[in-house]
Amino acid sequence: MASVSVDEAMRRAIELAARGLGTTSPNPVVGCVLLDADGEVVGEGFHAYAGGPHAEIVALAQAGPRAEGGTAVVTLEPCDHTGRTGPCSTALVQAGVARVVIAVPDPNPVASGGAATLRSAGVQVDLGVRGDEAEAGNVAWLTSMRRGWPYVIWKYAATVDGRSAAADGTSMWITSEAARIDVHALRGTVDAVVAGVGTVLADDPRLTARNLRDGSLAIRQPLRVVVDSSGRTPLDAQVRDGAARTWIATAAEVGAGPDGRVDLPALLAALHQRGIRAVLLEGGPRLAGAFLAAGLVDKIVGYVAPRLLGAGPTALVDAGVTTIAEAIDLEFVDVTQVGPDLRITALPRKREG
Repeated sequence: MASVSVDEAMRRAIELAARGLGTTSPNPVVGCVLLDADGEVVGEGFHAYAGGPHAEIVALAQAGPRAEGGTAVVTLEPCDHTGRTGPCSTALVQAGVARVVIAVPDPNPVASGGAATLRSAGVQVDLGVRGDEAEAGNVAWLTSMRRGWPYVIWKYAATVDGRSAAADGTSMWITSEAARIDVHALRGTVDAVVAGVGTVLADDPRLTARNLRDGSLAIRQPLRVVVDSSGRTPLDAQVRDGAARTWIATAAEVGAGPDGRVDLPALLAALHQRGIRAVLLEGGPRLAGAFLAAGLVDKIVGYVAPRLLGAGPTALVDAGVTTIAEAIDLEFVDVTQVGPDLRITALPRKREG
C-alpha cells in the first residue's frame, strides 16, 4: 500500500469519527488512523458506542506490531484517564508509537492530559491538523463540554410564508415524506428531543426516531423531554408510552424563571448532568421563541415546503424581537433540496454587547 500524508490520514480519521455520531454519547465521536514508519496505513478505528473500545485501541489492534515507530493520527486528544476503558495515551506509548497528530485538544478536564503524557514519554505530539473540520464533526460534544449545557438544534417545518399550520390548526403534513424521513434521521443523532406541553396537547406527538417506511423504531432512542411548567401532560399522551424514556420537566422540579415557567438555562444544565450533549428542539413556536430570546439555540434546521397558506400559526413566536434592529441574524451554512422541500441549515450570529 502506498504511503499517505498526515493531512490525508486526518481527513480519513474525520470520516471515521462521523460513523459514531448518535451512538457514542455522552462520549465524543473520535476517529484514528495509524501509519507505520513508512507512512502506510496499518490500522483504522472509530469510537462506536459509549463503553466500547476507543478509536485508538481499535486502530492499534489492527496494526499490531507495525504500530511501533509509526504515527497515530487522531481527531481528538487521546484520553488520559481510566473509565470504562483504560487511557489511550498509555496504550499508544506501550505500542511504541513515535508520533501522535491531534486535530483538537480534549476540553474534558477528567480525560484531558493525553498530549502531556505522550510528550513526557518521548512521543512527538503535533496539534491542530484539520482542526476546524474535526471541530465541526464533533461540535455538539465539544460545545457541551466547554460550557456545561447541551448543544441545541432548533428544528421547524413551515410553508414558504412561514406558517406551521393552517388557519383551522391542521398541520399534517406541511412537508413531504422525504423531509420527515430526514427529520427522523436527525433525531437519531441527538440525545434528547424537546417539545413544549402546548405541542403535546395540540398534536400528541410520539417524539421517537422511527423508520417511516415500516413504522419500526430506531435501535437508539433519544430522551423525550416535555417542557411542562405546571404538569399538564395527559397520562395517556403518546409521549408517555414505553417506546423511549420521557422526562416531564416541570417548574417545580427544574426551577422557575421570572415568568413562572420552566427556567430554560436550568433545564439545559440538568440535561447536561444526565449526560445529554445534543438536544433537538422541535416544538412549539413559543418555546422556540423563548430559547432564541435567551440565546440558547446553536443551530437551526428548517424544512421549508413549496406551499403558501396566507394564514395560520407561524413557526416562531415571541423571540424577543420588537424592532428590526433586534432581529436575530443568521448565517446560512447549507441549503439542500429534500424531496420537494428545502432543508435550510443556519447558525445564529453572536450578538455584540
